[in-house]
Amino acid sequence: MIITISGAPGTGTSTLARSLSAQLKLRWINSGDLFRKIAAEKSITVREMNRLAEKGPEIDYLIDDAQKVLARDGEGIFEGRLSGHLLPADLKVLLKADLRTRAERIAKREAKLIEDAMQETRAREESESRRYKMYYNIDISDLSAYDLVVDSGTFDEAATLAIVLAAVRSRPCP
Repeated sequence: MIITISGAPGTGTSTLARSLSAQLKLRWINSGDLFRKIAAEKSITVREMNRLAEKGPEIDYLIDDAQKVLARDGEGIFEGRLSGHLLPADLKVLLKADLRTRAERIAKREAKLIEDAMQETRAREESESRRYKMYYNIDISDLSAYDLVVDSGTFDEAATLAIVLAAVRSRPCP
């Protein structure tokens, strides 16, 4: 079974993917980790990496290709902003939450001011939105690619997990 988990920064995609991976005994592939790994290898920040990625599709394509190769065996939890658009999956999940909620989560996680987290998140999302449209012709605000959209600002971690597990269990076996 392949499940994709997508969502903007701070929506809880990693938390959900980690929990689903443990519950379903499936490996977890995080495209954000791949992106951060490349940034670290280049000794640049994620923001700088986003700017670099806007100059050409090579970085995004590297991450996408890695996910596609890993998806060939037909199993895994694939977490990434575009995973639901790029991978064939048994269930495609999108988490959403308002900017303030997401910024509060990011500020707590990264020990920064909420206002700074809001500004950085907004800039990151604008950068990613431009790249996704330019390189893939994907409008990130179009939710039609997803089987399930959950507002993680309304539901806590346990409820979000329960909703997604119910959706997984209601799917016909492949």
